[in-house]
Amino acid sequence: MSTQLDPLSLSADLLYAVKTEGDTDWLRDHLATLERSHLHRTLSSREGKLAFWLNCYNAYAQLLLEAEPSSLEGSRRQRWKFVTRDRIPVGGVWLSLNDIEHGLLRRSKHPWGFGYLPRVLPSAFEREFRLPECDPRIHFAISHGAEHCPPVTVYSPADVDAELDIAVEWFLEESVSYDPDAGVATVPRLFRRYRGDFGGKRGVIAFLREYNAVPEGVRPTLEYESTIGDPEFEFDFELDGFPP
Repeated sequence: MSTQLDPLSLSADLLYAVKTEGDTDWLRDHLATLERSHLHRTLSSREGKLAFWLNCYNAYAQLLLEAEPSSLEGSRRQRWKFVTRDRIPVGGVWLSLNDIEHGLLRRSKHPWGFGYLPRVLPSAFEREFRLPECDPRIHFAISHGAEHCPPVTVYSPADVDAELDIAVEWFLEESVSYDPDAGVATVPRLFRRYRGDFGGKRGVIAFLREYNAVPEGVRPTLEYESTIGDPEFEFDFELDGFPP
């Protein structure tokens, strides 16, 4: 049996190759043919899964956008198809961008439902390799191709938590404002769309306090806005009839 390359190194090298316009074909081939048992051994920790899937998502989001540069300019339904088509081969299965974001990184949650609805009947692959719990910081680390998305970082298990904290701090500084006189914090709509990931409204406020976006001891009213600084702005894919 041939020796397989380390999946964590493959995901990091793939994202680095995408960022530097290097050769990605051989890395994609290796990721596609990874043995499930090898992937299981390597992704045994929360940090390993977090770094691996963040790197895979950010690499493939860019690769797919390069292959279909007009994907974000079509109808909502066309954009929805862009993220739901299974075009990402990893470990012998085909995944979509939605599978990675909502199934693996958000631990099997729907993209609608304000972060409270579970994905129905997740696959055996998803159950095996998803995060043990939803970490809301992933919303500030995945890149949807928008000009003002957070800088794309190549994540490693050893540093992934510190690197996520940096991504959150960068994003909140760029996109959150607080008016002490009115007692209002103006935040991107992702905090509404995924409020269940943060633990509801109280959790959102606690999150803002933790990262010094609002002062300690205050309980501001939240106002939501959608701007190009919002990581979900470019991929606002809810189909008609579902909650915004």
